[in-house]
Amino acid sequence: MMALKLMMITACPEVAVLAEQNGVARIFMDQEVLGKAARQGHLDTHQACHSLAQIAAVAGRLEHAELMVRINPLNAHTADEVSAAIAHGAQRLMLPMFTTSSEVQRFQALVAGRVPVTYLAETPAALIRLAHWLPLLRPGHDEVHIGLNDLSLGLGVGFLFEPLAGGMIDGEARMLNEAGVRWGVGGIGCLSGNLLPADWILGEHVRLGSHWVILSRAFHGGAESLEELERRVDLPVEIRALRLAESRWRRADEARLEANHRRLAEKVFEMAEPLQAPMQQVPLQL
Repeated sequence: MMALKLMMITACPEVAVLAEQNGVARIFMDQEVLGKAARQGHLDTHQACHSLAQIAAVAGRLEHAELMVRINPLNAHTADEVSAAIAHGAQRLMLPMFTTSSEVQRFQALVAGRVPVTYLAETPAALIRLAHWLPLLRPGHDEVHIGLNDLSLGLGVGFLFEPLAGGMIDGEARMLNEAGVRWGVGGIGCLSGNLLPADWILGEHVRLGSHWVILSRAFHGGAESLEELERRVDLPVEIRALRLAESRWRRADEARLEANHRRLAEKVFEMAEPLQAPMQQVPLQL
């Protein structure tokens, strides 16, 4: 299998160029605001709204990396949001917070094949109904990303990695792989400094056959300039470390990958259960 492809969220053209030069295959920009603060306001997640001018500025600097823009969930203004994002340089769109195949069809009609789409399966309903809406996608063109923050909130569990630890994604991973639809799940931090080791999460991506992962804010510190980024983190070094760890997992046999899953699950549930009453979320920078 090919190496895991990396996405990174940034609105800084210089940071985007550095990421591209170090193998980041997709720059992720975000215009989703509807309902997000209400759902995730208590979490340390990405919640900035990137402007059309920022999208155009990043688009004008990229040479190889794809520019993906997440717009709002379907609403009365979706047609305008789609056209504006594409006009300002979006090469792929992401649809969040959908639950039904009819929403997928409505969005496809609005996009009208102008760019490929990544469908963000982040509601329990979207994940449960995957078999119903997956045939609507075009393999090799459209993709799926399983979003763990809102999925865990929707399930009422205390830690975003619990669906992964509990094996909830295993069946969907097989379904996506068999359909030939490229997909990803969640995000990942730097190899050091995490309560849940990023190395273990990498092993899960390999075990499941994931194609994409989002580099968390630990890789850029929310930097709004290249100078700020360079003061906070050595991005090329961190990406190389991630690739070395991934290459080790690519050489692992099935027994080792399964053992890693059991280890990760034990740690995730150990971390999550004390948070359940009242429900809180373990912070993860995404």
